[in-house]
Amino acid sequence: MFESAADDASILLTNGLVCLGLLMMARLLKPQGTADRALFGMATALLIVTYAAWRWHDTMPRFELTATSLWPWLFFAFEGIAMTYTLISIVILVKRRDNSAEADRAEALNHARGSWPAVDVFICTYNEPVDVLEKAVLCALAMDYPNFTVWVLDDTRRDWLRQYAEDVGAFYITRPDNVGAKAGNLNNGLRRTAEATNAPLILVLDADFAPRPNMLRRMVGLFHDRRVGVVQTPQFYYNADPIQHNLMIRDSWVDDQRIFFDIFQPSKDAWDCAFCVGTSFIVRRDLLNEMGGFPQEAMSEDIHLTYSLLHRGYVTRWLNERLSIGLSAEGLPEYITQRTRWCLGTIQVALLKSGPMLSPGYTLTQRLHYFHGILNWLCKPFIVLMLLAPSMYWFAGLPAFEADYIAFLRYGLPMLFAVWIYSGWVSERRTLPVFMEVTHTLTALAVTVTLASAIVRPFGRPFKVTDKGGDRSEMRVHWRMAGTFGAVALLSAGSIVWAFVSPYAAAEVSSRDLFNLIWAGVAMILAFIAMLVCFELPRPSPDEFFPVDTVTDLRERDLVRQCLVKDLSLSAARLMVQDHHRPVTNGELYVPDVGWIRAALKEAHGQSLELDLSPTPQQRRALVVKLFTTSGETVARSAHLGKAVHGLLRRAAGLKSKASEPRSV
Repeated sequence: MFESAADDASILLTNGLVCLGLLMMARLLKPQGTADRALFGMATALLIVTYAAWRWHDTMPRFELTATSLWPWLFFAFEGIAMTYTLISIVILVKRRDNSAEADRAEALNHARGSWPAVDVFICTYNEPVDVLEKAVLCALAMDYPNFTVWVLDDTRRDWLRQYAEDVGAFYITRPDNVGAKAGNLNNGLRRTAEATNAPLILVLDADFAPRPNMLRRMVGLFHDRRVGVVQTPQFYYNADPIQHNLMIRDSWVDDQRIFFDIFQPSKDAWDCAFCVGTSFIVRRDLLNEMGGFPQEAMSEDIHLTYSLLHRGYVTRWLNERLSIGLSAEGLPEYITQRTRWCLGTIQVALLKSGPMLSPGYTLTQRLHYFHGILNWLCKPFIVLMLLAPSMYWFAGLPAFEADYIAFLRYGLPMLFAVWIYSGWVSERRTLPVFMEVTHTLTALAVTVTLASAIVRPFGRPFKVTDKGGDRSEMRVHWRMAGTFGAVALLSAGSIVWAFVSPYAAAEVSSRDLFNLIWAGVAMILAFIAMLVCFELPRPSPDEFFPVDTVTDLRERDLVRQCLVKDLSLSAARLMVQDHHRPVTNGELYVPDVGWIRAALKEAHGQSLELDLSPTPQQRRALVVKLFTTSGETVARSAHLGKAVHGLLRRAAGLKSKASEPRSV
């Protein structure tokens, strides 16, 4: 049925024309247009379906209860899940909604009327240190809104936090136990504030998320539509995640959440199926009271909240604006724990009798969107199988599918071109080949284990909070994870060597052997890069630098000179001075809205200086508000292939920040 071309040259020519056509579509079509999204999506889907049909018809053995049959069928089953997920993604991404114009109108209307609904701000905390928590509390108190109350919901019963909240002007709530984890903490706050303020709207913030001054003004107006139960905003981060940091690509590679927040959620909103993501959202109190509070039956109370509201006819509206910034998982174990928790929570909600997969009352569209979320996690085992497949072929004689490189060139490569180019186009340069695969590789094994354990015991496991803060000034090596990925890389490299030194090696490399050799090389590269991430580079400064580009004054005794502050943190400043004839040792730096801060020279390179700052407690609070409410971007918002490859090569070559000897984890 699917015939191969007569020679490699004709296949390469055809592939070149397909690739050129796809690149022209990416150049001429606009991702903002529905018709353009549909056209590019259909072209990509056609190549995916063609590849799937070829796989089914020409590469699958007869189904038998033998290893040579079960292995390729297992591989194809999970490959089919990945293709199904991609096809549903294409359908979802056809539409997109932008609610910013509606937020503008609603904000203007509220301003004209002078009518702003009361809001209770819940800051959920569990064991975070003050240097993490202060950003959320101080910036929440600094919001530009006439009618709100800040409540710190402490689930670890800390006396110092009670005193801190009182000192800065926030209210403190705790409880005697941790029943229901985060949802239980929220429900305790819901009950306690009903006795005090009983505000009709509740803004929920995680302990590390600092709101912008205009956050409430932008969000509350969308509740004029009485169908809206939740208004959700995206999560942005002021620090590099473990992949960006450890591969030295923070300026050229986006965190994996950007695809979900910036691309998928606006599209899901167009289908009225956007969902709550646990922080930086506002929910109506009356609907919570009607439901009996935040749902506690599943680990992911956020998505469970959304679908409980959908079941009652209320939607989550997505406001795609940068209205808060938070702290991304700083270490690889925390990063992986976070993803496995999301995976398990998604599965738990699916298994609930009141959930979208088992309960009546949900529309087909709502069920499809939730099924799409489940498929996102079910794709991860395919990554594991893909990494192991070439080693299975060379060492066990078990091919994942019966195909040579010529056939794959004809049917597989065009599909890969289409997925890569379409993904980069529809995400507006937020994806890159290899780097996206590495991101999935890092979590694939842990998610696969979570899925397997969920088959046996989906409920009853404790809620694991992502650790934030702490000393990360030394290099850390996660030997168990590094050993796992290193073993996969060595197996792949070994299979390449075995292909030539094995006593069973053929005199000539067949086209099928060549296909599996190339596959082994790809698996080796992905596993090796994943292993690099396990060697965590130090983060020498405990505080992130923010770009400020502010002209100000530097004072030392009787000398005051003008300087340009390029980057500023809570404890340091990087600046340029016009002259450096008189060296700076100890002095003061003037920071607008903060005042004169004591400063000491740390490093000097010509006219470039780095100063250590020693703000007073009051100055530090003012500095927190200034940096975390008005500063610009600190990590990349779009991907750049050349810069990302350059950073990766530097990392692979062993270049790293100044650090002490690594300590094992």
